Amino acid sequence: MEGNIFIDPERCLACKSCELACAVEHSQSKVLFQAIFEEPRPQPLVKVELVREAPIALERLTSPLQCRHCEDAPCIAVCPTRALEKRGIEGPVLVHEELCIGCKWCVLVCPFGVIGLRRDGKAIIKCDLCFEREGEPACVEACPTKALRFMTVAEFGRERRRKALAELQRGLVLGKEQRLWR
Repeated sequence: MEGNIFIDPERCLACKSCELACAVEHSQSKVLFQAIFEEPRPQPLVKVELVREAPIALERLTSPLQCRHCEDAPCIAVCPTRALEKRGIEGPVLVHEELCIGCKWCVLVCPFGVIGLRRDGKAIIKCDLCFEREGEPACVEACPTKALRFMTVAEFGRERRRKALAELQRGLVLGKEQRLWR
């Protein structure tokens, strides 16, 4: 699976559907109504965070945060037991829980603060892009507003260029119309 999760915080409603889908996907049963009663309780590997507070609820900005699967991941470099592994250039950074000693060095060096500990404290947890799942990661599939998108860097670049060109064309057309009215 190649690609990463790209986020559009302006589309995020803070509904936490991504958190719920992630927790269920990483549960033993992979079924919501069974996962609720599992021990240990499933933990989401994505967290919806408040980016900007505003007096009006509609102006608040929230964003889902999860591992960015860095190309040169500092968490991998600092791990004394090699419990973290990068799978390909655009692949996920995965945790081998059986090798993790819970030293938390990766937590300290993560520039995004998205690595956490399992509830028992014996190993770290982080987004794995639902590596074992077919298709998109669960959080992306669950997002009702498409604030989360799974794609390669090349696909993201193409989409970004198309949007920038469309905005440029709109600006040129609007500028031309304004000159005609003067």
